[in-house]
Amino acid sequence: MSQQPPDRSTASPPARPDASMSLLNNVMDHSLDDGYAEASARRRADGSAGLPRTLRSKLGLAAGLVVAALVVTLGAAEARISAPVVAKEREELIDRIDAETQAADTLESDVDELRSDVSERQRKALEQHGGDQGQLVALLAGATPVEGPGVKLIVDDAKNTDQGGGGPRESTGFADTGRVRDRDMQRVVNGLWESGAEAIAINGQRLTALSAIRAAGDAILVDNRPLVPPYTVLAVGDGKKLATAFQDSADGQYLQALKESFDIRTSISDQAEVRLPAAPSLIVRTAEPKAAGSGAADTGKGTS
Repeated sequence: MSQQPPDRSTASPPARPDASMSLLNNVMDHSLDDGYAEASARRRADGSAGLPRTLRSKLGLAAGLVVAALVVTLGAAEARISAPVVAKEREELIDRIDAETQAADTLESDVDELRSDVSERQRKALEQHGGDQGQLVALLAGATPVEGPGVKLIVDDAKNTDQGGGGPRESTGFADTGRVRDRDMQRVVNGLWESGAEAIAINGQRLTALSAIRAAGDAILVDNRPLVPPYTVLAVGDGKKLATAFQDSADGQYLQALKESFDIRTSISDQAEVRLPAAPSLIVRTAEPKAAGSGAADTGKGTS
C-alpha cells in the first residue's frame, strides 16, 4: 500500500500592517522620480556632475562669484553713504514741523486776543451809545458783569437716573428718567425771566436774549458749551420776591413735578449778593426804521 507523501505546505506569510498604504509606500520607496534618477546617473557616468572640471568653467564660476560679491559690496556702501543723508532730512523735517506748530500756536493766540479786543469794544459801544438806557442795554445784552441780590437755584439729576414712569415729560421726546434734560433747563430759565430776573447764568455761563439751550446726546449745551450737573442757576433780582414768584409760576410747578415724579434734586434760596460774569461772546444787531414808501421786500433790518 503506497503511502501519502507528507504534507510540507506552509501557511501563507502574515499580511504587512501597511499593506493598505501601497501608494504611500511607493512614494517613500521611490522619492526621486525615475527620470531624474536616470539623468543623474548619466551625468555621473559622463563625469559632468559636481564642480566644473575644465579651466574655462572654473574661470566662469569665479567671475560670477566676483560679480555677486561686487554687487553686494556696492549696495552696502551706498546704504552706508545714504544713511546720514536720510537722518539729516528727518531732522530737517522735524524742525519744520516744530516751527509750523509754533507758528500755528502764535496765530491761535493772536486770534484769541483779537476776539477779546472785539468783545471789549462791543461792550464799550453798548455802554456809550445806549443813550439814557445804556446801562440797561449793556445789562440785557450781557456786555458787563453783574452783581446784586438774587436767587440761587440748583437742579441736579436723581440719584437713580434709570427710574421711569408717567409724569410731566411723558408726552415729549425725552425718556422718562431722573436725568435733567435741556427742555427742563429751558423752562427753568424762562420761568426766572418771567418772574422778574434781570440777569441769569448757568454754571458761570451768562445767558442773553440770543442764548440757546440744546442737547447733544445726554449733555446739555448752553451756547454750544457743554455743562455738567449739578446745574447752578444764578439770577439777579429781588431775592425773596423772585424766589416766591418763580415757585408759584407754571415753570416752578413743572420743576416741582419733576422732583416728585423723578426724584430730580432741586433747591432754591434767596441770596444777598450774587455775581454774574459778562457773556463770553456778543452778537450785535442793529435795526433801522423803515423808510416811507419803500418796497415790501425791503425789511429795513441790518446786522453788524
